[in-house]
Amino acid sequence: MEGKKLPIAVFVSGKGTNLQSIIDAIEEGKLSAEIKLVVSNRSKAYALERSKRQGIPYKVIPSKSFKNEQEWGEELISAVKSSGAKLVVLAGFMKIVPTNFIEAFKNRIINIHPSILPSFKGLDAQGQAYRYGVTLTGCTVHIVTPELDAGPVIAQAVVPVLPNDTEETLAQRILKHEHRIYPQVIQWFSEGRVVVENGKVTVLGARYGTLPFNPELEKF
Repeated sequence: MEGKKLPIAVFVSGKGTNLQSIIDAIEEGKLSAEIKLVVSNRSKAYALERSKRQGIPYKVIPSKSFKNEQEWGEELISAVKSSGAKLVVLAGFMKIVPTNFIEAFKNRIINIHPSILPSFKGLDAQGQAYRYGVTLTGCTVHIVTPELDAGPVIAQAVVPVLPNDTEETLAQRILKHEHRIYPQVIQWFSEGRVVVENGKVTVLGARYGTLPFNPELEKF
């Protein structure tokens, strides 16, 4: 993809499938971004292996290595600033980032959550939705704020809960949509189309007022 690439930092804790979807989108020319740094709070996160294979710089910065959240946040701030990243992408980062880190990159930290927020915040969102018995769930990309899973929504994808679903199959089907919409949102940032005003997000040029085609929903 031609043009200037958006420098990003990706924060991970586990397998790193969303990190991989970002890497793939960049390599396929769908995403005009460059991963300057991968940060993990877990030294054994498989996502770091993905970073090594791609030659992407990475750092392990566990919160337990610091006296308090403030000091941890200062180290995270330093790492991101040193990398030159302009957008922080939380991709399965299973730790609440410190307030001072959020303030340092206000409106420049995004997260993907496996539910249609504001429903089913926190851990095990897919299991929460399954046990509650909803017929529709999905995933949400949002701006990160100090309140957990409560920042302004950028994009959402809807996934039906099928009669034969288990918590595991539902989680896998939601994940496929995470891999679809997260690179798209990052591309919007790369194009300068994301505007945050009065606690809400507007994507310039987006087609509001229409429902996107969802082949899973069309099965009904």
